[in-house]
Amino acid sequence: MRLPLLITAIACLSVNPLALADEVQVAVAANFTAPMQEIAQAFEQDTGHRVVAAFGSTGQLYAQISHGAPFEVFLAADATTPARIEQDGLAVTGTRFTYATGALVLWSADASLISDGEQLLRSGSFQHLAIANPKTAPYGLAATQVMQRLGLSAALADTLVEGQSIGQTYQFVASGNAELGFVALSQVYRNGEITTGSAWQLPADLYEPIHQDAVLLDKGADNPAAAALLSYLKSERAAAIIRGYGYGH
Repeated sequence: MRLPLLITAIACLSVNPLALADEVQVAVAANFTAPMQEIAQAFEQDTGHRVVAAFGSTGQLYAQISHGAPFEVFLAADATTPARIEQDGLAVTGTRFTYATGALVLWSADASLISDGEQLLRSGSFQHLAIANPKTAPYGLAATQVMQRLGLSAALADTLVEGQSIGQTYQFVASGNAELGFVALSQVYRNGEITTGSAWQLPADLYEPIHQDAVLLDKGADNPAAAALLSYLKSERAAAIIRGYGYGH
């Protein structure tokens, strides 16, 4: 008479805990593509939760969230946009925090092009300089600040090629359509060195700090995977990945 109960108990004990895992929809600023992919893999291994990420410029993602996109977590490339989303009533109050601080570089796919970055910018010996759209991409805004503080805005205006995100900006330079461009350090850096081409890491006093904030969106308020991901971003394992791509954390 007790055999069916025993079989049921054994079956319950043998259930894979990952079967109870959840999925989280995340909107991620394009500069954080590579580290997010690595973090997502580690997060899935450690928790069983699955990350579904969409990448784009912070401004584009903000527009999508404002129009009802099903994102549950937002990792922006600035601090002001998540704060605005919170003010709009689309995020859970008190969940916003800085997950990374970014850095800007002048980069070329040509390993011999950039030796003195400032001198190269002043020389004008190039046809195309790529930047991200400063209205939608915080790294593009930082690039305009650099040109302003160097007094080169007018001199460089005719050379600018504008990408809609820092991801597209990187592609302009990587493909050779622009000889050089302002990109995120994380796109060309790994574990202490530039991985390809040549680069000049811009002095921090040439642009405002790029504090990148994360926030729990209303659509993720009841999703355990969303809360778990935000907690995981604060973990040492995630922090090590983030530092490995040149971010402050």
